[in-house]
Amino acid sequence: MMTQIVFYVFAAVLVLSATMVVCARNPVHSVLFLILAFFNAAGLFLIAGAEFLAMTLVIVYVGAVAVLFLFVVMMLDVNFTRMREGVQRYAPIGGLVGGVLLVELVMAFARWRSASNIDQIAHLVPSSPTRTNTAALGDVIYTHYIFLFQSCALVLLVAMIGAIVLTLRDRPSGRRQNIDRQHDRVPHDSLEMLQVPLGAGVAAQGGFLRPHESYDVAAVPGTYGTEAWRVREAAEETQAVLVVTKPAESTKGKGDA
Repeated sequence: MMTQIVFYVFAAVLVLSATMVVCARNPVHSVLFLILAFFNAAGLFLIAGAEFLAMTLVIVYVGAVAVLFLFVVMMLDVNFTRMREGVQRYAPIGGLVGGVLLVELVMAFARWRSASNIDQIAHLVPSSPTRTNTAALGDVIYTHYIFLFQSCALVLLVAMIGAIVLTLRDRPSGRRQNIDRQHDRVPHDSLEMLQVPLGAGVAAQGGFLRPHESYDVAAVPGTYGTEAWRVREAAEETQAVLVVTKPAESTKGKGDA
């Protein structure tokens, strides 16, 4: 009896929070309701005995995906007034798509039948009262479906590398270092010990000091902060100063003449 009460409480809160994800006007509130829905779904998984799925839902979706959504929504400058302008225009299309999906779900559940020999189907992992679902799931994934599992991991790796390559930009203000030179440096090349009087600040000592050639030793030639970059910047500033623009001749006097 207690299990049924807990199930209906979690299910009711899950349905209400999922509804508010769609109906809330503030995207931040929608993400918060989404987190609440994930927690209640995890509670339902615990009631069903699937503790691995429950912990995965909390750790992966709540701890990573939902928090990522929240930070993205909070950092974006969302114009809510402009977002609501096209709601009434596209409402009939959205209602039509929703109606089609509803009819498909009703047809699918109306013809749902369980197999008559479902109890005779051999399980991949024999059930045991002393064996947890997590251990059984691990045996299935890493024995019967190890190649599919590794293939999914490879696809995710390729997608991650592709995202990094597509978003990587060569910024002129970035400081790039030569890793081999950086590892070959000794402490006295990059550190300089100073005797600072008690109570004297950094400004009184001339600001932050960098040992001579400490960055140029390990930096990629020509990148931001190196000697070649400083020389190039100084030459560009000098050239910009020497450029003299000739003022346009006024046509006012010619017209009066």
